[in-house]
Amino acid sequence: MSKLYFRFGAMNCGKSSALMQVAHNYEENGKKIVVIKPAIDTKANDKLSSRIGLERKVDILIGEDESFTNYYKLFDNFISCILVDEAQFLTEEQVEELWYVSKMFNIPVICYGLKVDFRSNLFPGSKRLLELSDEMEELITICECGKRAKFNVRYVDNKYTEDGDSVLIDGSTSNTEYKPTCGKCYMKLKYKIN
Repeated sequence: MSKLYFRFGAMNCGKSSALMQVAHNYEENGKKIVVIKPAIDTKANDKLSSRIGLERKVDILIGEDESFTNYYKLFDNFISCILVDEAQFLTEEQVEELWYVSKMFNIPVICYGLKVDFRSNLFPGSKRLLELSDEMEELITICECGKRAKFNVRYVDNKYTEDGDSVLIDGSTSNTEYKPTCGKCYMKLKYKIN
């Protein structure tokens, strides 16, 4: 029986580039894969885009109100692996459908995404992935202070903020940016500690 995997980390930990490397490895060995990302992630339109410059077209842009059951025929077509980027933006129901695919179609499903938003709250998709995944792996990046980063902070006009919707794609407005941070630096920003 195949597994549902969740590979998560803070911003800039290489989630998208890791996914593209896995896709390359499968395809180099003649295997068919399906690459998915939620349509809410408008960065790079119908492509995956990594911060180191890699890009790849996705096979499925899944809408928030869309069901993976619409794609079950595609998944039953000798697919060796399903790879999902920005999995935090999936709905809980979509995560459950991918879990079903891993078990009933015997296809490994590897999801990459953030665990928490810029307020350190779980995304709904990430919450369900943490509950259902057979295996989880944290991808590592570092804070500007050099320590391991586990949090994401939002900057608007180069100023730290906790304001705004949970989902705001970086680069969608020219003045919004996210940075990975360690717990200590996160607390300093949150509680305005010098």
